[in-house]
Amino acid sequence: MLEQSLLLAHVIGATVLFGTGAGIAFFMVVAHRTRDPELIAHVAGTVVVADTLFTATAAILQPVTGYLLARLIGWELTEGWIALSLLLYVFTGLFWLPVVGIQIRMRNLARAAVEARTELPADYFRLCRIWFAFGFPAFFAVIGILWLMLNKPTITLF
Repeated sequence: MLEQSLLLAHVIGATVLFGTGAGIAFFMVVAHRTRDPELIAHVAGTVVVADTLFTATAAILQPVTGYLLARLIGWELTEGWIALSLLLYVFTGLFWLPVVGIQIRMRNLARAAVEARTELPADYFRLCRIWFAFGFPAFFAVIGILWLMLNKPTITLF
């Protein structure tokens, strides 16, 4: 029973990380394409809240449930597919953490443009390009983690 509960929590966490990330990316890109500071400020504000509520929570719980599940089943964390998953998880975090800050800055720049009744500043578009570029490695790393979790291939790393 405990194993099934941990597995369910771990799968839900992975789903939340992947789904929220994909959803956030979609809505931010759609809002950005309008170049409407008011719409972008609103969507970016919602994205920051979603990242805080869903992504951050799942990102914290994911290694906890994974560790407990591995211990319960008897897997070593140095087992190839687990170690590679953990490395990809850290890699993803290295891209995701700056993205959170970038989203907050993009939201703030859009809000400032709304208040000043001006167009979005050049800094907003620079941040948007960085945000977009950082999304790809993180997205594909998460896909890699999901593949590893599902297939559990024999990989010798150590």
